[in-house]
Amino acid sequence: QVQLRQSGGGSVQAGGSLRLSCAASGYTSCNYDMSWYRQAPGKEREFVSTIDSDGSTSYADSVKGRFTISQNNAKNTVYLQMNSLKPEDTAMYYCKTLRVDCGSWYVRLNYWGQGTQVTVSS
Repeated sequence: QVQLRQSGGGSVQAGGSLRLSCAASGYTSCNYDMSWYRQAPGKEREFVSTIDSDGSTSYADSVKGRFTISQNNAKNTVYLQMNSLKPEDTAMYYCKTLRVDCGSWYVRLNYWGQGTQVTVSS
């Protein structure tokens, strides 16, 4: 059973920074492909960033240059460093994994973290 446990988030003024963490458990000695999504009130959940098990990253245009995704494979943890935050970044942030790479084999997954609130005030 895969579990994703999120931490971090909170409230900050515009221009500030926050860091989110998402720790995966369930497979040992394996690396997860991890993504971050967010959902603002009244809006659909949207993609924020992703990092593959080999370290390849991509970002939504709205966060490019401000957010940085990284991973610590030894801890099966992915981070989202959010700088220069804007009020429009206010949302519930979720991590997600769709795949775990165990070297010679992999498993397709579909798990979400519990969500963590990020609130940016102007």
